[in-house]
Amino acid sequence: MSATAVAGDLPRSTAWWLVVGAGWLTLAAPSLWDFMFGQWSAYSQGHELLLLSVVVWLMWRQWPSIRALPDHTPAWWAWCSLALGLLAYAFGRTQEFIRIEMLSLWWISVSILLACKGWAGLRQTWFMWLFALFVIPIPFSVVLMLTAPLKEAVSALATMILGSVGYPVGRSGVVITAGQYQLLVAEACAGLHSMFILEAMGLLYSYLVNHQSWARNGLLAAFAVPVSFFANVIRVMILVVVTYHFGDAVGQGFIHNFAGIVLFAVALALIGMVDALLGFFLPDRQPEPKA
Repeated sequence: MSATAVAGDLPRSTAWWLVVGAGWLTLAAPSLWDFMFGQWSAYSQGHELLLLSVVVWLMWRQWPSIRALPDHTPAWWAWCSLALGLLAYAFGRTQEFIRIEMLSLWWISVSILLACKGWAGLRQTWFMWLFALFVIPIPFSVVLMLTAPLKEAVSALATMILGSVGYPVGRSGVVITAGQYQLLVAEACAGLHSMFILEAMGLLYSYLVNHQSWARNGLLAAFAVPVSFFANVIRVMILVVVTYHFGDAVGQGFIHNFAGIVLFAVALALIGMVDALLGFFLPDRQPEPKA
């Protein structure tokens, strides 16, 4: 057996992939721990572990097809891309820039795949890498810029609906008055972060159902944004009604967290309803019967 053949077989071995995985984990484990449980946990919104679990599941689901792809001799640009990612990681880690650190881990992962499997590997796994970007925290300046109009819109619509059914509610900016109680519609209730994760879930739903129509898949992903908005309106309405009837302690206690669960349940149900509605206009073609 020639040396070229041995070198070509090496990337296919389980041991080689275990070494690559161990090296990646050496970099990723401290960063992910600090982000979700350590010094950077304030930047975490609580959904990152769920999204990471989905990324791992997607990798496990596609691993047989990835392994089946022919191996490539890494091109010079693949090594340069990997080196750039490692330098960015070192900079982000030492200078404590969590977003650079997280983005460089993503870049390193893509570079390793490109080096081993080429562009065919990236085409095979493009959705996984797109989905993984949702784990990286949104810059706080962007949160502040986008949250203000969202808070205004959510509180205004929730107040209008509750007032129309007879509840004594009023609004001053993002403060909702319900009887003797006042509720501040904070950033967590404004919907930006929930829109972020629900957009990821909408993309995942669209990817898994894999409709034949690209228009249907695109519309389904786009509708995740208004669906998230209306789900947040429902969440705020639940909190206002519970606070009005049972007091502030109940509204800000278990019910506040439970309303977050209701938010995602309502949003996923609405996404399913939107998908069913789109099916009337953009149905999947039935496979032709075999002769």
